[in-house]
Amino acid sequence: MQLAALLLAGCGAPPAQEKQTEYAVLKVERQDVACLDKYPATIRGCQDVEIYPQVSGRIMQICVKEGEHVRRGQRLFVIDQVPYRAALQHALANESAAKAAVATARLNYEGKSELHDQQVTSLFELKKAENAMLSAQAALEQAQAQVEEARNNLSYTTLTSPCDGVTGTLPYRMGALLHSSVSMPLTTISDNREMWVYFSIPESLMIAWCRKHGSADAVVKALPEACLSLNDGTEYQHTGRVESISGVLDGQTGSISLKAVFPNPEGLLHSGGAGNVALKSGKSGVIAIPQSATYEPQDKVFVYKLLHGKAVATRVEVKAVSEQRINIVEKGLEPGDIIIAEGVSMLKDGMPVKTTTK
Repeated sequence: MQLAALLLAGCGAPPAQEKQTEYAVLKVERQDVACLDKYPATIRGCQDVEIYPQVSGRIMQICVKEGEHVRRGQRLFVIDQVPYRAALQHALANESAAKAAVATARLNYEGKSELHDQQVTSLFELKKAENAMLSAQAALEQAQAQVEEARNNLSYTTLTSPCDGVTGTLPYRMGALLHSSVSMPLTTISDNREMWVYFSIPESLMIAWCRKHGSADAVVKALPEACLSLNDGTEYQHTGRVESISGVLDGQTGSISLKAVFPNPEGLLHSGGAGNVALKSGKSGVIAIPQSATYEPQDKVFVYKLLHGKAVATRVEVKAVSEQRINIVEKGLEPGDIIIAEGVSMLKDGMPVKTTTK
């Protein structure tokens, strides 16, 4: 009896009513949006000089370390100088012999000239002496050229930095045999006081900029300061400026290269690095919606329009503005449309919804 009473009491209890979720909605309107247009970029030192040997020989001294700051003219490497000193001494000896030969030939010519004036010797003998003197002078010039070449080769055994900068890797060690046609440089000197950051924009954007400003030079002057995002996701603390625009279009990618210059006083940027250049731009009269109002099944973007109290899935084409967490709608919505602003992952197409204004 008690069990039956409990069952009857349970059957007579009113069913629990689920509370219906309310969804925030917003009315689509045109507005002005300030955003950052980002482009993949590569970072280079304003001067990257690869150091190659100009003569053959073994490395006798390595005067720097990897990553060391060096000054222009500072000694980097010394190649074995012994054979080049000997070659210079040999060339100097040849030069001395050639000078003596010139002096002898000149004396002979002057003597023949006096004898010819006295009609003691023939014109043939005089010309022969003159030609011998000219030949000796040519031999002297050749010997002097060999001395100059030997001096240069000796100087090439000491490799110095062509600019202020930072050394790169040092792939060769003491005693390594070098020659003038090695494929890998001894090191690279990077002047990192300012960094050149290269990025590319579509040809269509460049055409639009030129039409707006009149010329590529005017575009460079009109472009805003550039920001740089590093590979670790952080923003570089210094802004840069666009300094030049390439005059050649990349036929494979249909893009044009730009160069921005960034200061690097802390040495945080390194030649060979990568990042993203961002240029501030303003877009007027666009439809912008929060990213929370969209969902992306199978790489397609949808929103839910509110029509007659129901959520209707609508495909849209958007351009993301990540820093503001909004999407600029390029196709699919019109001013005056009402869309669900949040919680779209819980909805289904055609589902009745209770709304609240966002």
